Amino acid sequence: MIAARPASAILLAATVMLLMGCGRMSGRPTPGGESGQPASVLSFAQLYSQNCAGCHGAEGRDGAAIPLADPLYQALVSDETLRQTISNGQKGSRMPAFAQPAGGTLTAEEIEALVRGMRHSWSKPGVLSGQNPPAYAAQKNGDPQRGEQVYGAYCASCHGAVGQPPGKAGAVVDRSFLSLVSDQALRTIVIIGRPDLDAPDWRNNLPGHPMADQQITDLVAWLSAQRGGGETRTPSRRTLTEGGENR
Repeated sequence: MIAARPASAILLAATVMLLMGCGRMSGRPTPGGESGQPASVLSFAQLYSQNCAGCHGAEGRDGAAIPLADPLYQALVSDETLRQTISNGQKGSRMPAFAQPAGGTLTAEEIEALVRGMRHSWSKPGVLSGQNPPAYAAQKNGDPQRGEQVYGAYCASCHGAVGQPPGKAGAVVDRSFLSLVSDQALRTIVIIGRPDLDAPDWRNNLPGHPMADQQITDLVAWLSAQRGGGETRTPSRRTLTEGGENR
């Protein structure tokens, strides 16, 4: 699914960041860290640097979590989804809640400033013109048995066949990797890829055969099922980076 390229320094930092839950990295609020700050900061650059860059990258890319600066991601996700994810975090992942009512440090106005800033800085009109992209969230239940077939067709060439050693892009069926990402995170990455890591989106995993919405749903259902028992394989640094605190 994903062609690897050298990025050792970034990937090493991302791996450490993930294993620590970004708890000690810049961009993650720390207890008492908001003391002495003004009641509301509405500068997108300042808000992003203080709350998001530690996981999503200084410029919205090359971080442990998905690249928010990817125009495809910005076209796929709604304002309300961005707002709710920033406010309440994402269950099943390392993405924390940032809204004050949810235990975070940001006001509603600051969250709105982040959403507006991302749209203004990183959206690209027409990026999906003429396309029929999969939905951001699954619309139906997935079938794990069909999902295994989808994995074999679209993913195994880079991530390794089922029951075989990991491929060049790392083992996405490893339980230690899957424990770091939610089902929504997996779906998002399958759809948008990781352009900052040369990972293709849903249209280009198998040239000439874009993935259908239900195929992605089935694939995620199968990957989710791999969180159960069985032998744990060590995921590559790249695999850890691809997952992270995706939204």
